[in-house]
Amino acid sequence: MRSFTMEYAKKENFEARKKRAAEILRRLKRVYPKSKIALKYGNNIQLLVAVILSAQCTDKKVNEVTAKLFKKYKRVDDFANANLKTFEQEIKSAGFYRAKAKSIITSAKILKNDFGGKIPKTMAEIMKLRGVARKTANIVLGNAYGVVEGIAVDTHVRQFANYCALSFEHDPKKIERDLMKLFSQKDWFSLTYKIIDFNREMRKKQNREKAKIQLLDICPASPV
Repeated sequence: MRSFTMEYAKKENFEARKKRAAEILRRLKRVYPKSKIALKYGNNIQLLVAVILSAQCTDKKVNEVTAKLFKKYKRVDDFANANLKTFEQEIKSAGFYRAKAKSIITSAKILKNDFGGKIPKTMAEIMKLRGVARKTANIVLGNAYGVVEGIAVDTHVRQFANYCALSFEHDPKKIERDLMKLFSQKDWFSLTYKIIDFNREMRKKQNREKAKIQLLDICPASPV
């Protein structure tokens, strides 16, 4: 039986929600101490490309695409000089390939012309790249430089924030804002990957039945 309801969660004050968030994080840390990005890459430009490709696509599929792609494209110049039509076909299985191809090639050209061929280290600068919003920026900055200016809110994090009643928003920017208030900045970067690991594991019924973590008592709509 669920001991914590969504109706009750909507009435709790900020301090109560922050205390509950701390307990949620404590449990996630215990079960997923080494959570990290699942995308595979060899350098910062490949990281950026992989993250752009991951939009509306699974990390598994992206890694399948980039396993071959990154043997051909290794530097900013390689992506900047890529033939658009050829590149589209090379990333086609990642979905939305036309838009993604334009974003990747255009961003590589911006990096080459405006940033000396290097990924910027600030949120304001990296978001000047095509196809880069806050989620992508947070992931790239955190993994490339250890720069943490926010929390990457993907589908997993959005779902988790909602069913754990940490945010009642649906817009990623508003969810990020809510989570940044609840968690210490030192935990922002790793939080995303712990949530992703939990959500992925709970997708399978056999994992839910053998779950090493229980959140039902503090997450009103948690799978376990």
